[in-house]
Amino acid sequence: MAHILSIGTANPPNRYSQREIYDISTRYFPSYKNARIEKIFMGSDIDFRHFSFDSRTFVPNESADELHARFAEHSVRLGKEAILSCLEGSGLTPADVDFFVGVSCTGYLCPGLSALLIKELSMKSSVQRADLIGMGCAGAMPGLQRAFDYVKAYPTKKALVLTVEICSACYYVDDDIETVVGNAICGDGAAAVIVGNHTAGATPEIVGFETYLDPSFIHTVGFQFRGGKLRIVLSKDIRSVAGTLAARVIDSLLERQGMTRDDVDHWIIHSGGRKVIDSIKSAVGLTETQLLTSREVLRNYGNMSSPTVLFVLDRTVKDSSPRSGETGLMLAMGPGLAVEGALLRW
Repeated sequence: MAHILSIGTANPPNRYSQREIYDISTRYFPSYKNARIEKIFMGSDIDFRHFSFDSRTFVPNESADELHARFAEHSVRLGKEAILSCLEGSGLTPADVDFFVGVSCTGYLCPGLSALLIKELSMKSSVQRADLIGMGCAGAMPGLQRAFDYVKAYPTKKALVLTVEICSACYYVDDDIETVVGNAICGDGAAAVIVGNHTAGATPEIVGFETYLDPSFIHTVGFQFRGGKLRIVLSKDIRSVAGTLAARVIDSLLERQGMTRDDVDHWIIHSGGRKVIDSIKSAVGLTETQLLTSREVLRNYGNMSSPTVLFVLDRTVKDSSPRSGETGLMLAMGPGLAVEGALLRW
């Protein structure tokens, strides 16, 4: 049975309050200095975010080359930190990794993240690898699916999934509200998990996955390229359909296991933003207590895209100490428009 054996997370050391970020934004981008944009920043339910730049030396309107250089440096740095934390928690070493999945959407590297980190961590030369790009906030879930499939096919092997996003390497400033919202909620972070057959201890088994794609919303979330830079697309329409689509995935996943929503002990919902969480809460019938961890991750880190749901899982494990037999439901949403779910059992 494929289990998540360990989780590791990492963030840049530079942590800023939401007020500091808004003040930095207005200092360099005067168009942000108005009541509507201030309300978007300060009404986001985000207190802090981590970024891979130093506000004391930050220069606005960076070139595409400068933004790429930030991604190239800090994706590897944060990825390595998250992986080493994950491996330490599982009692494994880099040499024990048989399959490596690297997930990101905020930059492009060739050789990819997996190859660069295999070199950085001196992994064995026979390690298999895959890089998943362009899957946005939902990226951790397809990454987990690939690891799950690998471990099911090779029961003695271990699979590593790394999600890392440097959102500060793809900020874009214009007068559109969707880019304002992206700049108001996104942060930098990395998370890694090891998937393998159960050994000892209370680790969650991956019971199954569910995916739902609605191509009619394919242009509502993702990135565009403008002048060599990534510009976020984050339509307000997403929050109005998030709950309905989430409920469909949740119920389908649970029905296949003969379960209902009442059977779920831990809700591991991606912290996509205040209104997205609110939409899921309303449509699924969740309580604030059930969403406490998702709100906490949003408050302290913002939306880090693909690593975020793994941060929620990490906090759930550490704060709630799930007991044997309890279940957890992971959910994330990303470009496609895709909703990805996974059912866990301790």
